[in-house]
Amino acid sequence: MTDLVINPTQSRPWGKILLRALLFALLGLFALFYLMPLFVMVTTSLKSLEEIRTGSLIAFPREITFEAWRTAWSGACTGIQCEGLRPYFWNSVVLAIPAVLISTVVGALNGYVIAQWRFRGANLIFSLLLFGCFIPFQVVLLPMARMLGLMGLAGTIPGLIFVHVIYGIGFTTLFFRNYYVTIPQELVKAAKVDGAGFFRIFWSIFLPLSLPIIVVTVIWQFTQIWNDFLFGVSFSQAGTQPVTVALNNIVNSTTGVKEYNVDMAAAIIAALPTLLVYVVAGKYFIRGLTAGSVKG
Repeated sequence: MTDLVINPTQSRPWGKILLRALLFALLGLFALFYLMPLFVMVTTSLKSLEEIRTGSLIAFPREITFEAWRTAWSGACTGIQCEGLRPYFWNSVVLAIPAVLISTVVGALNGYVIAQWRFRGANLIFSLLLFGCFIPFQVVLLPMARMLGLMGLAGTIPGLIFVHVIYGIGFTTLFFRNYYVTIPQELVKAAKVDGAGFFRIFWSIFLPLSLPIIVVTVIWQFTQIWNDFLFGVSFSQAGTQPVTVALNNIVNSTTGVKEYNVDMAAAIIAALPTLLVYVVAGKYFIRGLTAGSVKG
């Protein structure tokens, strides 16, 4: 009896092949539609103002120039001042890094206590922290402004750091708590038997296992803080404004001719840090989000 050799490509129904091709084509169209604004921003920032006026919006630049990028970063000096993103960009860096680190550490300790060190009222405290996550920004503006004034931090970068730490603790606690409940409590009990205390258990057992959720928290907090506009415009003053406020000032400037290439270059510069963070650590962000989804 002769063995039949079946070609895998012949055994697959043509209907499934056609359906898969249509699916990929549809996904490609969605990706193209989603990336088109970014394409327009990049090409416009590389064009001269004259080419923008006479050319097509989606056409490639006839002559690439980085003058708009230099103007957006350093500013166009008019003899009085130079309005560019550079000082405000570094304000955002000085603001974001300590706010992310502090809120991540506090959230890790909160999640560790709520998940593994059971005490009376732990669920109530966790519920209140969750409630704080859903309070709109606008509701806390006046109380927070009053508090910053009493603390002497109004209009300062430390004041903005304080605001973002307080507002981010609810989210960071939620992330770490949902991750730490997946760690067996037997580890804690065994460490207690060996004489380990609160911080020793956290440092030796939980912290080495926390890399996925730390990545999630850092990316989340950095994105929220860097892209924030409302807190930045409400609690800062000239010289301490973050890059989003400076970007708004550049785009909405009404002095002189509207320079769309400078506006686009400034928007890209302001978005580059968060874009780079997601490009470098995006896959770890997805892994960390799903790591604590088994129970809790």
